[in-house]
Amino acid sequence: MNIDNDIYQRIKVFGIFILQFYKVLMGTMLTVFIPQACYETLDNNNKTIETKIKICSIRENIDNNNIYHKITLYWNILAFFCFIISYLFELKRENWAIKFLDINNNYSDNNLKKIISNEKTLEKQMDKLNFYYYYSLYITLIVYCLNLLLMINILINDYHSMSTISTFFSFSLLVQIKLYNSFVIAKESIKNDKMMSAYMSEFVSFNVLDEDYIKLKNNRP
Repeated sequence: MNIDNDIYQRIKVFGIFILQFYKVLMGTMLTVFIPQACYETLDNNNKTIETKIKICSIRENIDNNNIYHKITLYWNILAFFCFIISYLFELKRENWAIKFLDINNNYSDNNLKKIISNEKTLEKQMDKLNFYYYYSLYITLIVYCLNLLLMINILINDYHSMSTISTFFSFSLLVQIKLYNSFVIAKESIKNDKMMSAYMSEFVSFNVLDEDYIKLKNNRP
């Protein structure tokens, strides 16, 4: 059974989105998932001693009542929310591109600019989707940079071991790569009137009209 190309592309986009969503969750909610030092009160010959003995559990990280820790946690949530908004625009944009456009290696990436000028409705929709996508990423970029800066104090004060630092860089790097790639795609799409895909294995651009859209258009009275 042959799978329609549009369905195949949507399945591929959804699979990649699930993986990226997990990375973004771990990379934004750093206050929750980074290993931090927890203290336990011990009684040693009637003397109370506070000793660093373990890595905090996720629940302990969430329940930490330190004011700075709470503020950073709330900012983590804001950063994650910004990514969700960006993903909504990204998925809407990608779905629109799959529905109305296609990728043809026989044409250059700039080919779409030539042909979409004759499709005014599609051109306006494309420009609008690229605009919202770009500025949602721009806001997300600012919020996430502040998110990383706020984490510095927690890394210093709640340092447990090298796993604290290594986990911070590992989680944040994955998000930074995703954010950078998406921002490049959005900026390039606006600058050169393109519809570059955010989910294909390579940075490719939708450069022709979709066959199903052409058939539907030609069958109209």
